[in-house]
Amino acid sequence: MNIEHFLKQAPKCMMGNGEDSDIVMTTRIRLARNMANTRFPLSFSQQEANEVQEKLMKALLMPQEQLNFSYFRMADLSPLERQLLVEKHLISPYLAKHKEVAAVFLSGDESTSVMVNEEDHVRIQVLSAGLQLMETYERASELDDRLGKQVSYAYDEQFGYLTSCPTNVGTGLRASIMMHLPALTMSKQMNVLIQMMTRLGMVVRGIYGEGSENLGNIYQISNQVTLGKSEREILDELQKVVEQIIEKERNARKKLLERAHVTLDDRVNRALGTLRYARVLTSEEAATCLSNVRLGVDLKLIQGISPSSLNECVMFIQPGFVQQYAGTVLDAVDRDIYRAKYVQEKLGEDRLTTGEKGEETYDV
Repeated sequence: MNIEHFLKQAPKCMMGNGEDSDIVMTTRIRLARNMANTRFPLSFSQQEANEVQEKLMKALLMPQEQLNFSYFRMADLSPLERQLLVEKHLISPYLAKHKEVAAVFLSGDESTSVMVNEEDHVRIQVLSAGLQLMETYERASELDDRLGKQVSYAYDEQFGYLTSCPTNVGTGLRASIMMHLPALTMSKQMNVLIQMMTRLGMVVRGIYGEGSENLGNIYQISNQVTLGKSEREILDELQKVVEQIIEKERNARKKLLERAHVTLDDRVNRALGTLRYARVLTSEEAATCLSNVRLGVDLKLIQGISPSSLNECVMFIQPGFVQQYAGTVLDAVDRDIYRAKYVQEKLGEDRLTTGEKGEETYDV
């Protein structure tokens, strides 16, 4: 498949209806691996980087493996194409930045990507809709086992898999759950929750992972510890924490409905009005309004808008996709204009109704 196949639509995992999909958007499993007897990416040469790419091409593009990956070198992609892959969470910002040595293998359904020469030689990533921690890990582990038969990993009997950053040594596993938590944010419980996560060995990040900011009340909850625990222990602990957060978010939504129904109803419908009629939308305003409308849809204060349309809007309001929608490079002001135009078109495709009934019409 060519690169255009991967740039036009939102990933299927963002459109799915997985378990607890009203709160949990996606599950992501990432495994960090390095090849034995090869310097790690932070210190290797261009020749060594090329050799890593060639070894992985032989391993992952072999016809008998039937993995059906498409392969792209970052240096062969335009800056906009790299940005779109980042915005779709198919590659990391780090991989896009180091285009001279980096490449990626992508599965046709976009659920699996293998990043090459990121911070480590190999970063296996599998995405699923909703909360599917164990199932997603098993898919990543199966690919890891198949790749491990083709290449020799850097592995220590005492410490486990060796990685560039000490925080990944051991299992090399980073499991991340992307969650929409508007009620906990509105009720100002997130700061307490984030502090609690740290004590439990978890970390809360923004929508693009490490170093990114929370946007549209979307948070990534990930394990912080990779050493001294098995993969199953890490996943079981994260599963329990996420289930507790889901319960807290549901309770917070229920209290908002009970104690501030009119205020909440006004808030979500004001957001819907902004998305339908604003001529200019910044990323932050669009994300906030989409979050409020999504909450309104989940609580049945707004009907006629599909969650998949809102998920698609969350993806396509980003700078790269707005420029692809416009078909040209845009400055910040024009991006805000085209962002508003796109959202109006997208939400216009759904049949919008609010919770209240309008006046009926009669023949006279």
